[in-house]
Amino acid sequence: MWKGRFQEKTSNRLQEYGQSVSYDWRLYRHDIQGSIAHAGALKKARILTDGECRKIVSGLRQIESAITRGDFTFTKELEDVHMNIESALTARIGAAGAKLHTARSRNDQVALDIRLYLRDAIAEIQKQARALQRSLVTLAGKNSDIAMPGYTHLQRAQPVPVAHHLLAYVEMLDRDFGRLADCAKRMDEMPLGSGAIAGSTIALDRVKIARDLGFSRITQNSMDAVSDRDFACELLAAIAIIGMHLSRLSEDVILWASAEFGFIYLSDAHTTGSSLMPQKKNPDIAELTRGKTGRLYGNLMSLLTTLKGLPLTYNRDMQEDKEPIFDSVDTIISALAIFAEMMGAASFHKNKLQQAVADPLLLATDLADYLVLKGVPFRKAHEIVGKLVAHSVKMETPLNELPLADYVKASDVFSKDVFAIFDVKKALEARKSIGATAPKFIRARIAHWKKKVR
Repeated sequence: MWKGRFQEKTSNRLQEYGQSVSYDWRLYRHDIQGSIAHAGALKKARILTDGECRKIVSGLRQIESAITRGDFTFTKELEDVHMNIESALTARIGAAGAKLHTARSRNDQVALDIRLYLRDAIAEIQKQARALQRSLVTLAGKNSDIAMPGYTHLQRAQPVPVAHHLLAYVEMLDRDFGRLADCAKRMDEMPLGSGAIAGSTIALDRVKIARDLGFSRITQNSMDAVSDRDFACELLAAIAIIGMHLSRLSEDVILWASAEFGFIYLSDAHTTGSSLMPQKKNPDIAELTRGKTGRLYGNLMSLLTTLKGLPLTYNRDMQEDKEPIFDSVDTIISALAIFAEMMGAASFHKNKLQQAVADPLLLATDLADYLVLKGVPFRKAHEIVGKLVAHSVKMETPLNELPLADYVKASDVFSKDVFAIFDVKKALEARKSIGATAPKFIRARIAHWKKKVR
C-alpha cells in the first residue's frame, strides 16, 4: 500500500510484528458497513459512477458472506482487516475497488470501525446486564419472605431480607446500564471524512454518511477524530466497574455456598467437582469471575497507559487498543451471561438462613433504639447494650435468654416488654423508611424491577 515511496521489501519480521489482522479481523462487518457508506458518498461526489458504486457494494457484500462462512483467507502481509478487504475487493472487481480509498485514511477508517463495533458491543452488554437483573429479581421474588444476617466487616450486623440483599446488586447493575448508555452517547460521533489528520480536498457529505451509519452527529475536529479513544477508555472503565460488581456478588456466592454458611444451593450444572476429593462441589463460576475482574482492570490500565504519552494525532501505538477492548467486551458478556444462568438456577436453604438470622445479637441495635424511645440518649443506650452483650458472651447465654433482672441491672428503663424486641419479622417491619427492609417496601421494589427489566 506504500510501495511508491519504498525501494526495499518489508522485513518478514516487521510484517509479523506489525500485523493486527490476527485479531482485528473481527471488525470486518463494521469495516464493510463503513466502506459501503463511504462508497455512497464518493458516488454523490462524482468520484464513482453509479456502476462502480454498485460493483463495490456487491463485491463488499460477497466478501462479507465469504468471511461469515469461513471461506475467506486473511493474510498478515496485508497487515489489517482494512487492507485485506480492500485487496480482495480490487481482485474481485478491478479498478473500481482501487477507487474506494479515495478521501479516506486508515486512521479515520479504524476510528469509525471501532465506534461501530463498540456500539453493537454496548447493546449486547446491556442485554446481558438486563438478563442478570431478571434472574436476580426472580430469585428475590421467590425468597421475599426469608431473612438472613446482613454483614459489615464480614461480621453479623443486622437482619435483612434475602430479597433486599439480591436487589442491591440489581441496583448496581442498573447504574452499570446507565454508564453504558452514557458512553454510547459520547461515542455517537461519525469520524469518517477526517482523513489521516486534516480532512480531504475532496469534500464528502459527512452528514449523509453519518445518517446512513446511524450516527446522530459528526466530529468537528479532524485531528481529534482520528486520535480519540476516550470512548474506548470510558467503556473499559464501565466494564471494569461491572466486573467489580460481579466480583462482589461472586464473593457473596462463594461464602454462601460454603459449608460454614450453607445459605445457597448452586445447581450441578453451574458447579464443578474435584479430581481428587469426591465430596467437593466448587463455585467455579464465581471464582473465575472474581479472577477475570483483574483482567478487566488490567485492560483499562493498558489502554490508558498506551494513550497517555501520545502526541497528536494518530500513532501506531494506538493499534494496541484493540486486544484489550476485544478481551474486555468478550469477558464481560460471558460473565454476565453465565451469572444470569447460575443465579436463575440457584436456591436458598431456608432452614440454614432461619438458624443464622435467629442470632439475637443481630437485634442489638433495636435494643438500643428501645432505650432511645424511652428517653435514653443514644450514646448512653449504645453503652448499656454493649455491656449487656459483653455480659451475654461471658455468661454464654443468648442475649434474649438473659433474665429480666440482668436487663434492669443494666438500666432501670428496661421492663418485661423488652423481650418483644427479639422478633426478626417485627424488626424488619419496623424499618419503614424508603430504601429500608420493610416487607411492603421490598415487595414494591420487586414489582418495580420486574416491570423495568422484563
